[in-house]
Amino acid sequence: MPEKSSEKGFRQDLTPLLHCLTAAMKAQGFTVKVHFELEGAYRPTHAHGKLNLPAINQQLKRLGIAGEIKPEYWQCQWEYVSLFNHQTPAEEATFLAKAFQYLPQIMCQNGAAEVFFVPVVWGGDKGRYMNGSSAIFSTDQRPVHIPNAVQINVSIEDKKKNNLIATTSLGEWLQWQMLTASYRCCLLFLPEEDAFKRLGLRENYNLDAELSSPYELSGGHQGSVALYREKGKHNQAMGLTPLIYSSENTILSYQHDWQKTARVEHRLGATSAAYDPYINMLFVLLCALESVEMWQQTDNLPEPCQPQALPTSLHDRNGQLGAISLFNQDAWFERTLYKYTSNLPEPIRSQAFSVKSQFLSQFHHTFSILDS
Repeated sequence: MPEKSSEKGFRQDLTPLLHCLTAAMKAQGFTVKVHFELEGAYRPTHAHGKLNLPAINQQLKRLGIAGEIKPEYWQCQWEYVSLFNHQTPAEEATFLAKAFQYLPQIMCQNGAAEVFFVPVVWGGDKGRYMNGSSAIFSTDQRPVHIPNAVQINVSIEDKKKNNLIATTSLGEWLQWQMLTASYRCCLLFLPEEDAFKRLGLRENYNLDAELSSPYELSGGHQGSVALYREKGKHNQAMGLTPLIYSSENTILSYQHDWQKTARVEHRLGATSAAYDPYINMLFVLLCALESVEMWQQTDNLPEPCQPQALPTSLHDRNGQLGAISLFNQDAWFERTLYKYTSNLPEPIRSQAFSVKSQFLSQFHHTFSILDS
């Protein structure tokens, strides 16, 4: 199991700012729907112990958190999944922030000795797949290093609650915007050094068969920023709802309503105690506002984005800028934020002007923030 993250976590409560940007989108006739998924790990209180998931989820419900814990594929790995309760982006960010705050205590009351918010569970499981198979295990018992992701699902509705990601080219524009902005803003969702080690797990440890975590910026419906319509990550049909069951409770037929589940999914984020749900939600809203603006200005699709390697570290190495320098030196984030908050009253506008410097301050560097 991993050591605890050295990061203490740094979260700015940007709720007023998120409300304002959501209202700006509403004023144009659009509603942004955003949902988080968070993976983590735990050490059980005794060998082969399991979490009491119903008790954990009941406590989350009592705390007013619209999310639940489910088991993940690897042993001692769990997943927090956002529930669809028509929450606003600000409420969704708050739910995840509260999950970070309360889950360790709740889980330790229900089967966990320790709970970990880490990008990689080093040596978290054992067993490798047989050559040529992604389902049958061999006798190879070398350790498997398990990646933990934060995924963000985004869709945009019009006034009639039509999912525009399914029915228009807005899906391509949103995916394009998130792809192009993610490189320079990767510090937001990769906020510690092990987050970059997570990106290299498949290649560096020969885990390509076992893991499907992303390692670069790529699009399509299987990339690290994926556009899901009819097909999902594994080419499965999307939006299947069981309709008819047999007497043995097997499913005989489905309703295929992929239009409701169509979305752009940002799969690059790494679980970390330093992950800030509020500033990542701000990033999503800025991408959504920009994509709507570009989509309204043209009938064309955006130029395809070629796969691009992400930085390999928080810090500059071998002539390559690290994530900290990239975010500090590039002006997209603050210029876009200023663009959509320039008409807002104080103190909201003042908060917008301090978001970037406040976030960077946790990395113990002195920065010169570019003017708008």
